[in-house]
Amino acid sequence: MNQYPVWKYTLIAVICLLAGFYALPNLFGNDPALQVSATRSAIIDASTEVLVKETLTSSEIKYKSAEITPQGLLVRFDDTNEQLKAQRLIKSELGSDYVVALNLAPATPGWLQDMGADPMFLGLDLRGGVHFLMEVDMHSAIKSAEIRYRDEVRALLRKNKIRYLSISHRAAGGISVKFRDETDLETSRDLIRKELDTLDQQEKKNDGRATLFLTITKDEVRAVKNFALQQNMTTLRNRVNELGVAEPVIQQQGLNRIVVQLPGIQDTARAKEILGATATLEFRMADETSDVQSAVEGRSPAGSKLYRERNGSPILLKKRIIVTGDQITDAASGIDQQDGSAAVFISLDGKGANKMLDTTKANVGKLMAVVFIENKTDTRLVDGEEVKTKRRIEEVINVARIREAFSHRFQITGLDDTEEARDLALLLRAGALSAPMDIVEERTVGPSLGKDNIDKGFLSVQIGFILVLIFMVFYYRTFGVIACVALTVNLVLLVAVLSLLQATLTLPGIAGIVLTVGMAVDANVLIFERIREEIRNGNSSQASIHAGYEKALSTIADANITTFIVAIVLYGLGTGAIKGFAVTLSIGILTSMFTAIMGTRAIVNLIYGGKRIERLSI
Repeated sequence: MNQYPVWKYTLIAVICLLAGFYALPNLFGNDPALQVSATRSAIIDASTEVLVKETLTSSEIKYKSAEITPQGLLVRFDDTNEQLKAQRLIKSELGSDYVVALNLAPATPGWLQDMGADPMFLGLDLRGGVHFLMEVDMHSAIKSAEIRYRDEVRALLRKNKIRYLSISHRAAGGISVKFRDETDLETSRDLIRKELDTLDQQEKKNDGRATLFLTITKDEVRAVKNFALQQNMTTLRNRVNELGVAEPVIQQQGLNRIVVQLPGIQDTARAKEILGATATLEFRMADETSDVQSAVEGRSPAGSKLYRERNGSPILLKKRIIVTGDQITDAASGIDQQDGSAAVFISLDGKGANKMLDTTKANVGKLMAVVFIENKTDTRLVDGEEVKTKRRIEEVINVARIREAFSHRFQITGLDDTEEARDLALLLRAGALSAPMDIVEERTVGPSLGKDNIDKGFLSVQIGFILVLIFMVFYYRTFGVIACVALTVNLVLLVAVLSLLQATLTLPGIAGIVLTVGMAVDANVLIFERIREEIRNGNSSQASIHAGYEKALSTIADANITTFIVAIVLYGLGTGAIKGFAVTLSIGILTSMFTAIMGTRAIVNLIYGGKRIERLSI
């Protein structure tokens, strides 16, 4: 009686060994580090590594190691003081061509990492990092939508051969369409109502002409705003992931704001560069029939716009956009096979591919241009206050003659170097921001504050753990010791699962671990009290052990299942800190069920199973 088969003991032993192995990386902690990365005009190579090492050595700044990684040059230190001194020194030595960011690098040995054992990620409150609250410019999102509708209306009227005088986007909002007579207006109104039902219509006489004013419906305005917010969140997430920031937190706040948290990054300037970078492309046909010099003098022809190439040469391009950056599904940097220059290979979605095919098929032999667009925000001090100004940079990076029709995949050249091609491909692959954003709040949590939070959090776990151990050993004797062993294994299991899932541990997550400690012991208390009751009823020791585990199982399952349901609801409906609490709580419930029921039973069976016992130490 009360004996497990060998396979059960083997299974429990294997699970405990694996848990110990995958929890082990968390004992090594993190090293304060500097992440040195290059801008477009610089590179990270062995000479950069030698220069950094010599600079640190000559200034008597101790460092643990320096190695080149895919993200740049990583320099590790023993403490944050050395890290901060080294950052100022290396920044001064390398200059503006390099970004020197504070970071925390896992100190896990390489052989553990090679076997897939990595530590848990630490949240912003534990690891330190940067926090941004970003506001989406919804006015620009609506304006962009109106411009798209203007082009759709123009294409619709041309397709149906309806004559009009002009179609323009109004500065106050909306689209104005002027006609020669009322007949064309009536025909257009019915056609637009049928094909573009997301536009409201209003007829007016304007300068004696029949004019149709079009505005986006309220439902469509809400849809545009929601799309802009969701698209920007997706773009930010892709961009941060592409650039190697581990476990970023990107969440919606309200109707037009996004919270971005980047654990481990201390350099706010670098973080702003990552988040605020906006790059997209527009493909336009060149206007080869109009006079460029007249456009330079301020007399641009209707339907065309003056641009500048990278060498400063003026060029006229058609206002009609063929394809934009949001229709790009993939972008990869490479080398042009013909002349060996840097190139970006573009893939378009179905809609973009059809537009490109129709345009190139109809314009073989003509010039098509690629316009690179970047939105930048400059900050300058005016009377002691920061003033932000936005500017839009538009430059033609490539003009080529269409040799044959193409659609979903092609390449663009005309870039300065392979580094620029790589950066452009990265931003295009991550996606273009649907609308501009401003940073309305920023905070930096330093590594020292994060370390203090970690120390206090783990101190709370230790105190709770020790108090539970004392109570269990005092009240349940040998069975209390068994419960303490199971509780220790439970904590190791919990840490191992969190590490395997690469979950982010936050202060609320530590609170979930503390709660798990109490809940794990609660199951053993139910079992041990049931065993005591069976002994008082006169049952034998072996029968009491068997009945205690069997009869308490349903009560333990009911209590844990209800708590597990609550944890799932918290995870599904909660955000940020609440999700962190729910994750550790739900995993802790599962591991405590295993250790409190199967784990303690295995130890009890090893000690008492198959023996004649007169008295239990409980």
